[in-house]
Amino acid sequence: MRVCDLAPAHIRAISPYQPGKPISELAREMGLAEASIVKLASNENPLGIGERTRAAINASLADIARYPDGNGFELKDALCRRYGVKMSQIVLGNGSNDILEMAAGAFLGPDRDAVYAQHAFAVYPLATQAAGARGIEVPAKNFGHDLDAMLAAITPATRVIFIANPNNPTGTFVPGPELEAFLARVPAEVLVVLDEAYTEYLAPAQRYDAIAWLERFPNLLISRTFSKAYGLAGLRVGYGLGSPEVIDLLNRVRQPFNVTSVGLAAAAAALFDDDFLQRSFEMNLAGMAQLTEGFARLGLDWIPSAGNFLTVKVGDGAKVNAGLLRQGVIVRPIAAYGMPEWLRVSIGLESENARFLEALPAALA
Repeated sequence: MRVCDLAPAHIRAISPYQPGKPISELAREMGLAEASIVKLASNENPLGIGERTRAAINASLADIARYPDGNGFELKDALCRRYGVKMSQIVLGNGSNDILEMAAGAFLGPDRDAVYAQHAFAVYPLATQAAGARGIEVPAKNFGHDLDAMLAAITPATRVIFIANPNNPTGTFVPGPELEAFLARVPAEVLVVLDEAYTEYLAPAQRYDAIAWLERFPNLLISRTFSKAYGLAGLRVGYGLGSPEVIDLLNRVRQPFNVTSVGLAAAAAALFDDDFLQRSFEMNLAGMAQLTEGFARLGLDWIPSAGNFLTVKVGDGAKVNAGLLRQGVIVRPIAAYGMPEWLRVSIGLESENARFLEALPAALA
């Protein structure tokens, strides 16, 4: 018997998460110049980062030989000032994925269940399976969350419900009042993980204040990230907001020094860079219109999105994706989400969006 055969069956059964293809990898595969490649696969901010964030990064390099502050005081203090929460209500993560995995590690295990929606973020079933728990996938409603069906799926063994709002990869959105009513009906012993990775991209009319719900719902955990609108995907910084009791449990399974000193400094600066955030929002809005107009010209269907990406129906997703790759355009096939006819396309700069729309007809053909 090999040593790998001794690993638990639920670990050996995991299919690893597949990230978006890096530019350097496609350049090697296709013999293309990296500068000629457009990547619209990973929902990154094409504007990069703001100047105040860049200055904070540069200043933090002087202490790079030292371990980061394991408690993340500077960033937690910034979050307290920004959102009116207490430090005991904050846990920091290596991206918001880390928060999701902490929740699974703290609340799930054998003989326990987690509920999540069909076509929802791939990390939910992965984190559930890694904890040895059973995943209950609830069929989607119009590519989004069917909250009534998710409530009905709760069993006596359910300990976690994962909800992404907006949802990735479909971009669907649940209005705040519906979420609030849902929380009021969830049993108190079930943790609701509200994944708001794309909340900064919501239109003003869509915005709601989930943080204000924390006092009423001690079983609510809000997960957010600096990887999207704030442009810090490469530094991997996320955070969770919840009751002190929930946060205490997450800190027990959190890895020490899980956020780098550079990441902590950058996130604390980015959190108050409202001008950059507004520019990112406006660029996303314009890019969304640019892509939907292009899809309409090509007669393609798409799912209305509240994030910084669009999911478009192209027929044979794998074939069209391959055709785009040959032209140096990287998007995200989502057959693993049960959507083999669709591609997810991140909103890029105007020139990047145009390059994708120019390449798409040939790939479709």
